[in-house]
Amino acid sequence: MNPGARLLVVDDKKSYRFMIKGYLEDAGCQVECAASGVESLALLEQGGFDLVLSDMVMPEMDGMTLLRQVRSSHPQLPFVVITAHGSIDTAVAAMKEGANDYLLKPLIQEELLVVVERLLECARLRDNYGRMVDSEREKYSFQNITSISPVMGKTLSAAKQVVASPRTTVSIHGESGVGKEVLARAIHVGTGQTMASFVAVNCAAIPETLLESELFGHAKGAFTGADREREGKCSRARGGTLFLDEIGDMPLSLQPKLLRLLEERVYEKVGSDRQQTADFRIIVATHRNLEECCNQGTFRRDLYHRLNIFPITIPPLRERREDIPQLSEHLLNSFRKHQGKSLPGLSRAALDLMLAHDWPGNVRELRNMLEYACIVTNGELIQPEHLRLHKEPRTFNAGPADDRICLNFNFSPEEFSLDAVNGQLMEWALEKCKDNKSSAARLLKASRKLFY
Repeated sequence: MNPGARLLVVDDKKSYRFMIKGYLEDAGCQVECAASGVESLALLEQGGFDLVLSDMVMPEMDGMTLLRQVRSSHPQLPFVVITAHGSIDTAVAAMKEGANDYLLKPLIQEELLVVVERLLECARLRDNYGRMVDSEREKYSFQNITSISPVMGKTLSAAKQVVASPRTTVSIHGESGVGKEVLARAIHVGTGQTMASFVAVNCAAIPETLLESELFGHAKGAFTGADREREGKCSRARGGTLFLDEIGDMPLSLQPKLLRLLEERVYEKVGSDRQQTADFRIIVATHRNLEECCNQGTFRRDLYHRLNIFPITIPPLRERREDIPQLSEHLLNSFRKHQGKSLPGLSRAALDLMLAHDWPGNVRELRNMLEYACIVTNGELIQPEHLRLHKEPRTFNAGPADDRICLNFNFSPEEFSLDAVNGQLMEWALEKCKDNKSSAARLLKASRKLFY
């Protein structure tokens, strides 16, 4: 029994009220009594009750009328009706009106306590689930995505627009670590769904032989080892969102089935010919250029066009450096909460170093770096030495004999961009000129303001 639970007992017979009160108080509950339905409504207006037990036959207001009144003002409050033997039909009618359970007179103490304890536990679990859902909604809502960047603002505006179309397929593009799944979850939450119906599948992490079963499920005996029927991710996403991450890595053999899922909104379990309806939104994400994948023959062009209904691109962190201070403070607040320690923040020198970094790992790299810095600091500002910023190796050669400058910068395909090349070029010039910005600017035949 939940100790301290506050219960309301409603019965016009004083002997019954006090008998029930004694049983419940012996179990550790706080009990108040009312002699009529009208009196009980006045008590309920004060709030704070966890459960109501009411007799069905009472003058002035019977138990059924009281039940309807309680359900209109307190729809989630557990309600137990008490009725005499031979009045089962009345109890069934009360259950249809919203009663949670019923007890028959004469009351048996053990039955009373079992019913009350079960309903109190169900209410506790429901409240905990509600708090968890609210927490998840807050965690993944658009309000929790921090940005002051105009280019990121356009991305968020597009994502908010598609929220109103809960069956429109969305494709999210961007480098690894930019937060594609975070944005997908924000779209899902904005639609009004619970996080339980957001189902993520990483197409690159599951072997080709298992991916179809993972997505669609399988029937018993569909293949060796399938000793029982299994629900797939599509079934779990019913009424919500199926998020297919790294869609560019989906095997060619499975792409026609995904195309059918998108076009006809149906699918079949492996080893079954029974069609099931796909009543969920599909969001896909990739760091690959799908059009190039089509040209290379690794991705179906018809599937690409079917997925490209509402494309959204998340810019890399190096293209929205103005977000770094605000993002950093947002992450530091999270670490303050979870690490339970004082974290004064970033020093100016540390922030300057972060603003100059190219962030090949994007927001994921920023988060990991700050988490490490928070662990190794002890109540002081985060300094440059606390930051694990790894620069990509680069080489350069200058040929003094013919005054030709030969540069050789190393980038991965994901990191390569005009901004990245410009950044490396400026760093090379500063090293060449011993950090003299004016000399470096002259070397590059550029304005000194460029370095700021």
